[in-house]
Amino acid sequence: MATVRSLKIKTSTCKRLVKELDSYEKEVLRESAKTADMKDKGADPYDIKQQENVLAESRMMVPDSRKRLEAALEDLKGTLAELLEEREEKEGPEIDDARNTIAEIENVFEKP
Repeated sequence: MATVRSLKIKTSTCKRLVKELDSYEKEVLRESAKTADMKDKGADPYDIKQQENVLAESRMMVPDSRKRLEAALEDLKGTLAELLEEREEKEGPEIDDARNTIAEIENVFEKP
């Protein structure tokens, strides 16, 4: 049985995961630039290797975050559909927020 409370929790989870994914994507760009800069300046090979390891770890987190966001999105959609079936009211701030969050996440997934 879906409740408004569970809908709010799942909406918040999705919002947090969107921010997390964005953060990891920005981190990958930052670390890539830092690695390239180190190579251009002829930094110590050991330091470059360490930086490449940091970059690899950041890159691994992007698909993981994306996968968790996809799962959370499906969970949110299911909860929203269940709640709409159970309730006569099809509108409300929580429902609107959930719909907006779903639309926002789908836009994120449409980006290459």
